[in-house]
Amino acid sequence: MPQVQLPIFPAGSVEINRELACRVEGEEVVYFNGHLPVFAHAKSDLASFRLFTSQLIVQGSATQGHVARAFGVPLVAIKRATKLYRERGPGGFFVSGARREGSKLNAEKLEQARTLLVQGHPLPVVSAQTGYSLFRPEPLFQGNALAPLRG
Repeated sequence: MPQVQLPIFPAGSVEINRELACRVEGEEVVYFNGHLPVFAHAKSDLASFRLFTSQLIVQGSATQGHVARAFGVPLVAIKRATKLYRERGPGGFFVSGARREGSKLNAEKLEQARTLLVQGHPLPVVSAQTGYSLFRPEPLFQGNALAPLRG
């Protein structure tokens, strides 16, 4: 006959629901199912926190509301993490975001922009021809790049 496990948690634990709790032990956060530790991560390891709480939610061991109340995390953040877990799995939490390439104003583009501005072309035309957004031309004026234009 199955035995019921009492919800007995170690002292100082934060209850997530009737079966789950967590406790900070030094620099580590330990999660308990009843009195048994089931997972641990460093206090500063946000990715592991998001991974484990998302696993609890997806497996049905906790609800998003349980996690939000226990940790004081906004519900929208929990929903994002759960969606990430469902779409990409555990590895999705440990992959850095794709690096975006910024627009670089190299010497050739700078000279082209300078020439067009000296000829009196408006900024939108210069932007279209150089491929560099000049609607905020401050970068052109750093280091006196266009000093002759400022007069």
